[in-house]
Amino acid sequence: MSQTANKAVVILDDEQSYAELLTQLLTDSLACPVHTFTRPLDAIAALPGIDAGMIVTDYFMPQLNGIEFITEAHKILPAAAYIIITGHPLRLTDEALANLPNLKSVLPKPFNWKRLTDEIVRYWPEGHPSPLRVRA
Repeated sequence: MSQTANKAVVILDDEQSYAELLTQLLTDSLACPVHTFTRPLDAIAALPGIDAGMIVTDYFMPQLNGIEFITEAHKILPAAAYIIITGHPLRLTDEALANLPNLKSVLPKPFNWKRLTDEIVRYWPEGHPSPLRVRA
């Protein structure tokens, strides 16, 4: 069993097919659990039961936008790192960034999924084994 099984990646995107595709690609590349959600409030409700090392969230969604989601999720998982993915231009003010110290990256859609994998690995919590799957 992998040592990374104790930390997980959470994917949140309201476009179900996109979220499922990202999940499949990440599951094939990472040796850690990947949990997928399409509704921010469902993800918030589930987070207490997930030991997430990285949370990847879309920005424009119903219920909560990505910043609002990160603000709520951070209360539950203060050590998790966050990546925002967005298909729209997103300009975050210095004040917004100061309030989101665990926001590590903003990736504009479309992006190469390997770039997302690289960002997850780059910002994986210190002291935990890399989530990269070792290829034989």
